[in-house]
Amino acid sequence: MSKVTDQLYVEYTFTVTPLEPWNDVLAAQLGAIGFESFMETDNGLLAYVQKDLDHDTILNDLEILQNDFVDIAFAKAEIPPTNWNHEWESNFEPIMVDDRCEVRAPFHEKHDVDYDIVIEPKMSFGTGHHQTTYMMMEHLLELDFTDTKVLDMGSGTGVLAILAQMRGAVAVDAVDIDTWCYENALENVQRNNADKVEVILGGAEVLQDKYYDIIIANINRNILLTDIPTYAKCLSSGGKLLLSGFYEEDLEAIKSACLQAGMEYLSHRKKDNWIAPIFLKK
Repeated sequence: MSKVTDQLYVEYTFTVTPLEPWNDVLAAQLGAIGFESFMETDNGLLAYVQKDLDHDTILNDLEILQNDFVDIAFAKAEIPPTNWNHEWESNFEPIMVDDRCEVRAPFHEKHDVDYDIVIEPKMSFGTGHHQTTYMMMEHLLELDFTDTKVLDMGSGTGVLAILAQMRGAVAVDAVDIDTWCYENALENVQRNNADKVEVILGGAEVLQDKYYDIIIANINRNILLTDIPTYAKCLSSGGKLLLSGFYEEDLEAIKSACLQAGMEYLSHRKKDNWIAPIFLKK
């Protein structure tokens, strides 16, 4: 049941330039220091922390504020007691992909679709609202996952791993380096009875001696360029690599890295300026 909390919160308004991938990085780092809730804006991020935890130097140790590749400005203000459950519910609409897959929250009405996924995102990335997640779901609805072993790298809420099992995968590793994402994915996997999905906390280092038929990685350009050789080693011959989390202008760099790792480009989807290509392991 929703309730209004008497806990006072401080709202931080962040302006982030460029937004991607830094909005997600900022949210992850804020979560690690006690911020509880986030809302994306056209210019950046709203972030909330309990007033008792807020102090003048709370942001001093954030690595992203020292990063020369992104400009971040912020302002803060104390806000009155708020019904946070209502705020979250009012800002999360269900997503329908190709009239076959719906991603909804527990409080949304269930519809007659092939794949019904119930997600409570909390602080994790991956509800289908973002262009990259949506395109990945389109890929998953097209590909044959029957009897496959799958890796969902940077799994966030676990929505793609859950859909992979629904599409026929017999084993799915959902890997994320963020503790909030790990805990949230565990909850969502249980909520959707995805018993073939194993949620793993960590990065590319956990992939040693593992092999997959399909690898899904919706992260960001820099991490992908670093980890593509690892994905290639883990991908079975004839396996497919699905990537997203970067812009159209980054596609050539991604293609080059995949080619050097022994993979060939097949095709890609585009939504706004976001790209989601597929590569084949030779």
